[in-house]
Amino acid sequence: MTETETETEADGLVLFETPFKIGATGLAVLSLLLGLIFLWSGFQEMGLLFVGPEQTLFTGLVGATICFGISVVAWVAAVYMEPGFDK
Repeated sequence: MTETETETEADGLVLFETPFKIGATGLAVLSLLLGLIFLWSGFQEMGLLFVGPEQTLFTGLVGATICFGISVVAWVAAVYMEPGFDK
């Protein structure tokens, strides 16, 4: 490898390097989208995903907070986890 290739890999976020990072990135994206769905359905006071009880703004915020928390933890794991025994 040349020196420029090494510097490019070291500086950027490599979120699709291992199967674990791919899974953690996917979980982060799905949790983020689900959190947005919670916010929208709570704001509109409609049922979650068209099934289940109607939500209020408060229940939408609670669901979105949980989903956003899961998303942040999964994203941090995808960014900072080092390759383990599989490498």
